[in-house]
Amino acid sequence: MSASYVLVLYYSRHGATAAMARFIAEGVEKAGLEARVRTVPAVSADTRATAPAVPESGAVYCTEDDLKQCASLILGSPTRFGNMAAPLKYFIDGTSSLWLSGALANKPAAVFTSTASLHGGQESTLLSMQLPLLHHGMLLVGLPYTESALTETRGGGTPYGASHHAGADGSRPIDPHETQLCRALGARVAAITLQLEKGAARGQS
Repeated sequence: MSASYVLVLYYSRHGATAAMARFIAEGVEKAGLEARVRTVPAVSADTRATAPAVPESGAVYCTEDDLKQCASLILGSPTRFGNMAAPLKYFIDGTSSLWLSGALANKPAAVFTSTASLHGGQESTLLSMQLPLLHHGMLLVGLPYTESALTETRGGGTPYGASHHAGADGSRPIDPHETQLCRALGARVAAITLQLEKGAARGQS
């Protein structure tokens, strides 16, 4: 196992995005890289800190070092009016030092989302998450139509990244096509990361 890792970084309110992150991590690890799964705390209009320093359950909070040292990044968020959720944007807005140093430049990156309604902004949310990654100089990775689930799905799934239709009450499970696309996205990012690392190693030899 390589010492490199793919950072699967997400925010999840009701658990669907977290479940997607786990399937994506499975795809990463099946392709031969470590998946480091991290989350971000909720934000509040209250000026006092309201989140515990360590989450009570699930993935631990992401640190700047987690982000700085990753070989690639897969970013996930539920949809909020066709955009990424505020906690994830708040975290990304605090990465100016990494932008100034170019720490994320030339690293592969991908995105995923979960929405309450089937046409409730999945694609615009994915695109909104891609914008700061482009500013960081990252290499965007999507899902090609060689993935048969993209044309067969009756739920989520886009060429811009993996997606899930959670239903109005959030109770719709991640279906087999959505699961397949989550794993495929993780595997594709890992495979491209390994190819880039091998190319860099050959260039240094």
